[in-house]
Amino acid sequence: MPLSRTLSVSSLPGLEDWEDEFDLENTVLFEVAWEVANKVGGIYTVLQTKAKVTGDEWGDNYYLVGPYTDQGVRTQVELLEPPTPALKRTLDSMNSKGCKVYFGRWLIEGGPLVVLLDVGASAWALERWKGELWDTCNIGVPWYDREANDAVLFGFLTTWFLGEFLAQSEEKPHVVAHFHEWLAGVGLCLCRARRLPVATIFTTHATLLGRYLCAGAVDFYNNLENFNVDKEAGERQIYHRYCMERAAAHCAHVFATVSQITAIEAQHLLKRKPDIVTPNGLNVKKFSAMHEFQNLHAQSKARIQEFVRGHFYGHLDFNLDKTLYFFIAGRYEFSNKGADIFLEALARLNYLLRVNNSEQTVVAFFIMPARTNNFNVETLKGQAVRKQLWDTANTVKEKFGRKLYESLLVGSLPDMNKMLDKEDFTMMKRAIFATQRQSFPPVCTHNMLDDSSDPILTTIRRIGLFNSSADRVKVIFHPEFLSSTSPLLPVDYEEFVRGCHLGVFPSYYEPWGYTPAECTVMGIPSISTNLSGFGCFMEEHIADPSAYASASRAGGSASSSGTAPSASPTSWTGNTWAGTICLRATWPWPRPSQSTSPTSPKRLTRPRATATHGPPRCHRHPRCLGTRART
Repeated sequence: MPLSRTLSVSSLPGLEDWEDEFDLENTVLFEVAWEVANKVGGIYTVLQTKAKVTGDEWGDNYYLVGPYTDQGVRTQVELLEPPTPALKRTLDSMNSKGCKVYFGRWLIEGGPLVVLLDVGASAWALERWKGELWDTCNIGVPWYDREANDAVLFGFLTTWFLGEFLAQSEEKPHVVAHFHEWLAGVGLCLCRARRLPVATIFTTHATLLGRYLCAGAVDFYNNLENFNVDKEAGERQIYHRYCMERAAAHCAHVFATVSQITAIEAQHLLKRKPDIVTPNGLNVKKFSAMHEFQNLHAQSKARIQEFVRGHFYGHLDFNLDKTLYFFIAGRYEFSNKGADIFLEALARLNYLLRVNNSEQTVVAFFIMPARTNNFNVETLKGQAVRKQLWDTANTVKEKFGRKLYESLLVGSLPDMNKMLDKEDFTMMKRAIFATQRQSFPPVCTHNMLDDSSDPILTTIRRIGLFNSSADRVKVIFHPEFLSSTSPLLPVDYEEFVRGCHLGVFPSYYEPWGYTPAECTVMGIPSISTNLSGFGCFMEEHIADPSAYASASRAGGSASSSGTAPSASPTSWTGNTWAGTICLRATWPWPRPSQSTSPTSPKRLTRPRATATHGPPRCHRHPRCLGTRART
């Protein structure tokens, strides 16, 4: 039957007596998401950090359902045989009918069991399933949108799996299916259309239309109630995706989101008010080595310094002991993530450091995955030169130490002029000559596919931050997720964050924002905005941030007192971010009136400049603007 609005969100076919007969031992929870063992964005972190807590509560009745990817299975999943007869019969039945379904354990803390559906292996049914989606839900999907087509395949496979599991289960368990984001939402809609006895939850971590509108330099928060959502989605060619997301929100028995600001957004754009707001948490136990914060910071910073030595070879004319490491990280959304604001601020900081003849240097990292085809040759060469210099220094050191040792054995002081021979000096001179370079150190560590139009690179060209010797602010764009196996910067993200001094996240659109939260629990100060979910959460739970910051500053270093997290408030089980510091951005435009209603979206205003003018700029020094001075 076609899915219609007459299907009540409170109806549970076949499970009307849940409230009276609810039995946790006979209830199975399936958590469905595109990012199960498949890192794309923040939902991966949500699932990864909550898996242990959820597994402890649900035990063997908790499963994650996601897409099968070769890379994910090779590095993150241990394939196993299904532990229950019902699950084994379900997988055997689906595999016998042309699907490829895998079962295993996700190799993260808690080791949750996962069901992985091979989307590509079921492409033979795409056109038939798209036709059924149109017949039942009146949602059409164009052939050219590969991501939406994958969502259709994933949704039908998920529904098939849930239906088959119910049919193969002799004990007829209660089934709860928790769907994350629109990519998994098709499965929720089909569960309702087919009237499966499944209780459904839909959590939106962001809205599609909100993300697109904010990226287009729209005054988003002042006009939430005024948008013609169908028209806006159609103009951006995402109407079919928007329909999937909105249908999932309306069909779910429980509709949830991750922050109050996203709840307001969902109410206006998806036309349903969330039933509950569930702020994201972190597994803080693995970050709880309070007494080790300084030691871990020093160790991680040393790893970053090794990379910097190689990257800036030939132009390493700044003192690494007087160098600060700032970073911004996340999905590559130039304006939404605040990379535009960060770059403008770096240009102005560079000017101030130069005119004041400061010895301080700032190295700013941009960790945002983009389309690349290989490592930058100059970047690889820099690390090779650094390793060569290290080997040369070790060779000379060993010869020097051996001669010194032999001289002391015979009871005489060595003649320092004879400690190194001519070959040693020749070797060292060759090493010095190898560090000579005519060009500036590269800004980007990889070869970009769209170098000429990339927003970060074009902005860097405009503001003139080219890593020259005169610049006190250096910029490094790393368009790839960090990994300890990388030949360039062999550190994981957590280790990298610990080694930095400040995280900068001036986001315009950030439904939650894990990055500042992760900085907090690792003892690193960060800058967030009151337009992000985390920033709003902090603003709500810290009555007087300025007094707290002053007290922290008086108490010592930020990393030892200002950002030290509490043991339990940041966890999934006690999600209240007390005991942290929230550094709010101060914008050059006036803040909204304090008399505005706390629930009004106008309270969360950050006006955006037009695309032609960019963000507000300082007019005192043309160097920041990338233009020549006017006479």
